[in-house]
Amino acid sequence: MQKGLVEVYTGDGKGKTTSAFGLVLRALGRGKKVIIFQFIKSSSFPSGEVIALRMAFPEVEIIQGGSGRFINTKPTEDDIALAKILYEKILSAVSSGRYDIVVVDEVFPAYNVGLITLKDILDLIEKKAENTELVLTGRGAPEEVIRLSHLVTEMKEIKHPFRDGIKARIGIEY
Repeated sequence: MQKGLVEVYTGDGKGKTTSAFGLVLRALGRGKKVIIFQFIKSSSFPSGEVIALRMAFPEVEIIQGGSGRFINTKPTEDDIALAKILYEKILSAVSSGRYDIVVVDEVFPAYNVGLITLKDILDLIEKKAENTELVLTGRGAPEEVIRLSHLVTEMKEIKHPFRDGIKARIGIEY
């Protein structure tokens, strides 16, 4: 594979994870080896994208390292422990050269609530194997990560049904 780049999908709009998973589908269609990591999200309540990928491509590793709850206060010791374990797996995968694409979903929210540090994210970028494409997603990408990345897409919310009191719907939002 050619030189791998660093991609960021960020912003307040919908579609960051879905965009990353679209890239995963494109890569799988071309025979690329992919691994996906998800901070905060839990295997006990997988999203529609995860369910579909596992059904269609059982060879794809999808590793979730969270309790599945939205963290809007200080994270618990358990949250931090889960994130640390997941981070070590990500670092190992991204530096190994075994994968064409490594997706790290919800990495920026994990950073923004204190589950990982900016240094941790920068280490992923620095230690990335040359042939590996690193895809980072989530709201609130730090400026330093944006500066070091090759592709940055910001999803911008213009209008969202949540604002009208419409709750997240299975198969549409998750």
